[in-house]
Amino acid sequence: MAQPSLDSLYRAHGRWLLDWLATRARTHGNASDLAQETFCRLAEQSGLRLHSHPRRYLATVARRLLIDDARRKASERAFLDAYTLLTGHAQQPGPDRVAEAVQELCAVGELLGQLPPRVRSALLMSRLDGLTYAQIATELGVSASMVKQYIARALLHCYVAAHGNPD
Repeated sequence: MAQPSLDSLYRAHGRWLLDWLATRARTHGNASDLAQETFCRLAEQSGLRLHSHPRRYLATVARRLLIDDARRKASERAFLDAYTLLTGHAQQPGPDRVAEAVQELCAVGELLGQLPPRVRSALLMSRLDGLTYAQIATELGVSASMVKQYIARALLHCYVAAHGNPD
């Protein structure tokens, strides 16, 4: 069975995808953007194989984009809330600064996601919750010395990601 072209796929299922997204996205404009992004993602793939269920595949790609969009919006809200809290400014930063901050937050999240769970937990408990190494040790069921090693490992990982491997 010959694989459909992206153009024929769009013609056959583009309207359906837009309607499907419209029931899940907040606005029609957002649904339209996500539908376009879905087909852009498909265009980036080499050797696209849809087999016999193109709508199921389109919905899977679009669902992932919806999740990414929700995460991005949550990051934007968190940044704006923190900005207002830290600066006391009622005036929000411009869209370019918000987008930049969201990219930075996503990069930090991805970086932390690369850490083993205990190492990540120790770092977050130390930096975000302000717990001492002894408190973290109790929480994780390890020694304070192990917590110190976890924190060192996490900080080294962050340093290498930002500056490259120290010689």
